[in-house]
Amino acid sequence: MEQGPGPVEYIQHHLTNLSVGEGFLTFHIDSFLVGLMLAGVLAWTAKKVGSNLDPDKPTGLQNLLETVIEFIDKQVKDAFVGYNPLIAPLAFTIFAWVFLMNAMDLIPVDLLPLIASWMGIHYLKVVPTANLDTPLALAGSVFVLIVFYNIKIKGGLGYIKMFLFHPFPSSNLVVKIILIPFNILMTTIEELAKPVSMGLRLFGNMFAGELIFVLIALLPWWIQFLPGGIWAIFHILIITLQAFIFMLLTVVYLSMAHQSLDEH
Repeated sequence: MEQGPGPVEYIQHHLTNLSVGEGFLTFHIDSFLVGLMLAGVLAWTAKKVGSNLDPDKPTGLQNLLETVIEFIDKQVKDAFVGYNPLIAPLAFTIFAWVFLMNAMDLIPVDLLPLIASWMGIHYLKVVPTANLDTPLALAGSVFVLIVFYNIKIKGGLGYIKMFLFHPFPSSNLVVKIILIPFNILMTTIEELAKPVSMGLRLFGNMFAGELIFVLIALLPWWIQFLPGGIWAIFHILIITLQAFIFMLLTVVYLSMAHQSLDEH
């Protein structure tokens, strides 16, 4: 009689991406396609609601989006110094997209891989943010904006000065020169820590959540419902909180990039 995979093989299977390439050049097809699909869903929904706005008889979806937009707009006004028309739409896009990618964790872990197996696809990991590449790519995109606005606001020379004379400024010329190597080291670490910490925080929480769902799926089917249901309810809070934190850190870091050298 043929036996199914053991617990270790089952976990490894569910945590393996559909990929091509090897090593650094590995491309995770499932994470890319799911993320792209969810971006399309978000864009289509925004266009659909935007083209059918009715202030007198708003739909439930319109009310929900307006509530989220008002909440995010308030967070941007509280956290962002100055004015930039890009920040609020960017914050909403990041929050909504990351939330949707996180929410894929709420789909039963065996459902989509089973459907994919019927089509000859043997590996399918459907939570893009539980794959390190996706959070780091998102954080890397934010980092590019941070560098861009640092140079735009402070100027190229001002951006270089930030590395030379921060975080240990001095009015003494000799001490200032002596501190330059330490300032370069500390500022470089500080700047690189921003995208790394953003990406790893999101990845760590989502990977842990996905792993717990996989472990619950190893239980007998008649036991799974209670712990699975409790964890799913709790996980709704986690996926929302992680999307909010990623969005808020983006706003805070971009606000810091908009500050002058004296304010920084």
